[in-house]
Amino acid sequence: MSFNLQISRSLAKNGGMSLGRKTVSSWEIEQEWLEIQAAQGDPAMFRPIYNRYFEQVFRFIHRRTADEDLSADLCSQVFLKAMQRLSEYTFRGVPFSAWLFRIASNEVAQFFRQNKAGRVVSIEEVHIGEVMDEIDEEHNEALRNKLLLVLNDLNELDLQLIEMRFFEQMPFKEIADITGMTENNAKVKVYRILERLKKKLIS
Repeated sequence: MSFNLQISRSLAKNGGMSLGRKTVSSWEIEQEWLEIQAAQGDPAMFRPIYNRYFEQVFRFIHRRTADEDLSADLCSQVFLKAMQRLSEYTFRGVPFSAWLFRIASNEVAQFFRQNKAGRVVSIEEVHIGEVMDEIDEEHNEALRNKLLLVLNDLNELDLQLIEMRFFEQMPFKEIADITGMTENNAKVKVYRILERLKKKLIS
């Protein structure tokens, strides 16, 4: 699969399409699980969960499509499938959004496979700096441009891991839940990817 990497200097400053990650306490996650159990018994109780996460899921999809109409259509599919499969959901100690993002990721991948097109990877400039910091490289324009090139050479899973960890600021526990990995495996894979990126940048 090919990727269309888009860099934005305005997103970081203005909020833009950022997911707006915030720390969620264990108490909040447990309370949410009670809401989900209620919704499993009565679908009408799903409305507050839908309202809470619609914007986050829409933004997650939009970062990968850069198309508002397509994002809205795919977002509708995500929540429809979430409703249909809600009885299958089990508590994993992470926000319910991780499960929704897993469905959304699958929907986006399926769309681009069927349409034989490369999906978008939206990168805020501030997050490029964070990747550069993580691999201990100086911030100059030449290296940043080279980073974009080497990111484009990553396979789908590797780029997705970098995307979720650095561009969307997800904790490893949520990344693991979305990708079906263990938390430790997600950490190891991300740092191995960073090592490969560093070698390519200084070669």
